[in-house]
Amino acid sequence: MKPSAPTPASSGRSLADSRHAVLASFLGWTLDAFDFFTVVFLVGHLASQFGVSKADIVWTLTATLAMRPVGAFLFGLYADRYGRRAAMIANVVCFSVLELLCGFTTSFEVFLILRALFGIGMGGEWGVGASLAMESVPRRWRGTLSGVLQSGYPVGYLLAALSAHFILPAWGWRAMFWVGGVPALLAFYVAYRVREPEAWKLHRLPGTRSILRDAFANWKAFGYLVLVMSLLMFLAHGTQDLYPDFLQSAHHFSSGAASFIAMIYNVGAIVGSISFGAVSERFGRRRAMIGAMALSLVVVPWWAFGRSAVVLVVGAFLMQAGVQGAWGIIPAHLNELAPASSRGLLPGLAYQLGILVAAPTNTLEYILRDRFGYARAIAGFEIVIIVLSVLAVAAGTERRGRDFLVS
Repeated sequence: MKPSAPTPASSGRSLADSRHAVLASFLGWTLDAFDFFTVVFLVGHLASQFGVSKADIVWTLTATLAMRPVGAFLFGLYADRYGRRAAMIANVVCFSVLELLCGFTTSFEVFLILRALFGIGMGGEWGVGASLAMESVPRRWRGTLSGVLQSGYPVGYLLAALSAHFILPAWGWRAMFWVGGVPALLAFYVAYRVREPEAWKLHRLPGTRSILRDAFANWKAFGYLVLVMSLLMFLAHGTQDLYPDFLQSAHHFSSGAASFIAMIYNVGAIVGSISFGAVSERFGRRRAMIGAMALSLVVVPWWAFGRSAVVLVVGAFLMQAGVQGAWGIIPAHLNELAPASSRGLLPGLAYQLGILVAAPTNTLEYILRDRFGYARAIAGFEIVIIVLSVLAVAAGTERRGRDFLVS
């Protein structure tokens, strides 16, 4: 009998191997996001601590976002050259140590430098984790598990909100950063439980120069991916980063109430990420993404102009279900479009270059807020971004179900 074609689940990998890979990647992205969003909930506290304006603290968020492409390039290249496991271990240790050090900072200047360096660590995690997970799972589960992996981002946001609700009042802002050092323990799990994907072993190139040559031979497709990622970054960070501050400043919610609402809308983000990821297996990556963004578009009035707490909460829940629903498809979509031998580098670099383009999101929304008011600023900004995102996704292509062992 002629043997059947190999699949990721049958080429020397057990389902346990797949679970370990997805869990490690999910936890890495979750803890990375937790560390980033810690600052979002501390804007006022940090401004008071360092004697600077809120806009200065918002600038540290921009610095973190702007440095992420550096991490994507360094850790992504390392992952393609030496393996996903080693790159992930180094990455987790990097961003955990930097987060821990933030809790000991006594000046704004040092804090700004640490947050910029943290961006390098944060930038490396997504590309490495996404390639590790997507190359390790059966094709028929790729869309759903893509949503699970990407849901680590709102889970991290949710954990940051919980920390702001419980840790901040009890132990202060420094303790929130110290908790961010715990993820370093994940490195031990990766070292002992996660195996290298067979796809990386099959398509590994012999040197750094070969990887870079292969990657940038696909510069047109890469440029398109950067465009899509830029728009989706404007969408995600424009609806998330300043929303707790918006609730407090424009709707006069307390810090505790804002963090509680953030917990609720991040549940929506998790539901949307997994749900639309699964939907993409049946209807295609692009159609599912467009459907998710359409959901976000129609709930903008509730999300920005709701006149009651209930309407704002429902609007925020559905907004993030749509935003993260579109994002839940991205790990599978980008890895399916990337060249086999530079899958650790290109998706992550496109993802993080999108961040570089969208790094001024928070600053732009603050400027628009001063001219048009908070609600009109964020609503108008996101309506434009959603429409452009739909057009960009519709104009692209996809390779749903691509066999990573073949190409």
